[in-house]
Amino acid sequence: MTNPSHNNTFKHIECPNCGGISLFSPSNSYRPFCSLRCKNIDLGCWANEDFRVPARVESEDLISNSDDLN
Repeated sequence: MTNPSHNNTFKHIECPNCGGISLFSPSNSYRPFCSLRCKNIDLGCWANEDFRVPARVESEDLISNSDDLN
């Protein structure tokens, strides 16, 4: 019985940055990205706060924050 190639057992996914093909396996140290470049672009976006989770501001929070300024 032959041993199947490890690359055939892992999934090919779309790189979140460029949309190219990325091998999702332990051999791809950049996964889910296809390259170090795409991984660093994504990291830069997080560091620059381009990706944010919207927060709902309650009116009580606004009042308590304005009290702190005085």
